[in-house]
Amino acid sequence: MENKTKYLFTSEVVSPGHPDKCADIIADSIVDTLIINDSNSRVASEVFVAGKHIVIGGEVKSNKKLTNEDYTQIVKKALKKIGYDGKSSFSKEQCLHPDDVKVQVLLNQQSADINQGVDQSTGEIGAGDQGIMFGFASSETRDFMPAAITYARMIMNKVYNYALNHNHKLGVDIKTQVTLDYGNKDNFENCKPQKIHTIVVSAPCVENMNIEEVRELIQGLIDDTELPPSLYVKENTIIHINPTGRYVSHSSLHDSGLTGRKLIVDSFGGYAPIGGGAQSSKDYTKVDRSGLYAARWLAKHIVASKLALKCNVQLSYAIGVARPTSVSVDTFGTYTASNDDKLSSFVMNNFSLTPKWITDKFKLDKPSEDTFLYADVAARGQVGQSDYPWEKLDELDKFKILK
Repeated sequence: MENKTKYLFTSEVVSPGHPDKCADIIADSIVDTLIINDSNSRVASEVFVAGKHIVIGGEVKSNKKLTNEDYTQIVKKALKKIGYDGKSSFSKEQCLHPDDVKVQVLLNQQSADINQGVDQSTGEIGAGDQGIMFGFASSETRDFMPAAITYARMIMNKVYNYALNHNHKLGVDIKTQVTLDYGNKDNFENCKPQKIHTIVVSAPCVENMNIEEVRELIQGLIDDTELPPSLYVKENTIIHINPTGRYVSHSSLHDSGLTGRKLIVDSFGGYAPIGGGAQSSKDYTKVDRSGLYAARWLAKHIVASKLALKCNVQLSYAIGVARPTSVSVDTFGTYTASNDDKLSSFVMNNFSLTPKWITDKFKLDKPSEDTFLYADVAARGQVGQSDYPWEKLDELDKFKILK
């Protein structure tokens, strides 16, 4: 096999069935329920999944009052949608079944001290916390995302959707990983991947499948993923499918899950910095969430406007203060007409970037089946999905003056 190591970069992705993602999805199912019923709800509902136990903690302020039974039903509905519906061919010892779940609710009221800085008398929304957020975009793919996480997501989606529809063969607790070979550092800096170097897939199978059958099945799914033929040639790619052997027992019965532990998976696959704060579990006033969306929207517009090959936007906020405390743009030396100083000034002068501006821009206080649901965002990744409101390239004309 011809596969000489040159300049490599790797990203990992996990499916909605991974215990950490289950925790994120349950947390954001709570966010959806509360905001849909009261758009002014303030939520920070962290979730811990361990074995058959689901622990919900944090703070909530909402006119929508939920009982412990309501929370239990939200949990079970989320798990069933993920694929833990009790109808697979995996036993109750091998994976989580929704009827066995025990839910503990430890939610408190949000502090009035925080709230007085968030909901301001002017109608403005102060940042729900201090912190830094990064939004990134790259010309490597059609969706302006780094290539490694894009292709890892594509493979994960292929295997996960197969598992959902063939639960007599595969389980939904899946990991994928893609390594790209850029050939040299210059190609890496200029967003020019040369080939897919390595693919790793780990997916649970039912007990009566042997490892050869599993590997043949998943190899077929990889080949059917529509990876770019210019980058993926099977014969020249290292492929590891369930490299430790057969993998049957899975889910939170065998690996606990916690909200906010998959931040790299949720964002840019390690290609760009992250602020360190989770998006899932939080309402739109928490700038860990809304700030990421705004920064990604800005970075994507800069790259889509051909002002740079790649771009990183950093925002920072102080709790209770509406305007960001800083805005900076870094194009890693790939800018075309306007340098990073001009781009930073342009962003600061043309977009207020307050939590209210971000909320109104992307309608973050109006999740719905027709627009977006936070639980769906938790399942699919916080950025990089073209149907999200913060992924729309709706103000390209405003950026054209910089050319």
